[in-house]
Amino acid sequence: MSTSNSNPRPTAGPRVGAPARPPQRPGGAPATAQRPATGSRPPLVKPAAKAKARRARLLVSKVDAWSVLKMAFLLSVALGIITVVAAVVLWSVLDLTGVFDKVNSLMTDIQGTEGGGFDLKKYASLGQVASFATIIAVVNVLLLTALSVLSAVLYNISATLVGGIGITLTDD
Repeated sequence: MSTSNSNPRPTAGPRVGAPARPPQRPGGAPATAQRPATGSRPPLVKPAAKAKARRARLLVSKVDAWSVLKMAFLLSVALGIITVVAAVVLWSVLDLTGVFDKVNSLMTDIQGTEGGGFDLKKYASLGQVASFATIIAVVNVLLLTALSVLSAVLYNISATLVGGIGITLTDD
């Protein structure tokens, strides 16, 4: 083994008698080089080849009943709130447009004045409508939550028999 440098070319400085080279830019092109016209210039970066879309075939073999319970409860509570708000808004709109008064006058015309008149607001006041909508919303929360958990348990039982639901995901 020899410790001498086996490279015969000098490592620094220009060669004697060689023409001076123009300074280099970071990209490697000489600083004094003329740029070609814009239309004829090749692109700096070659576009990547169109990759094939990846596909993954997955199987939903089990659904966690506890996560279904939490999600179903949250969504059914949101649906219950929407139900109560919609019932109150609907009642208010019907009252502001005078529908209750028109129904009262129609019922009075049908019954006559001997019946003492009919007042729809006595049977369907805002408080009664809001209370009924709240009761319906609470019952819906309980039923939807229980049915969702039951559905998850039944899915898990049937998935053990047939293998579950196959899903194909693609990467576009």
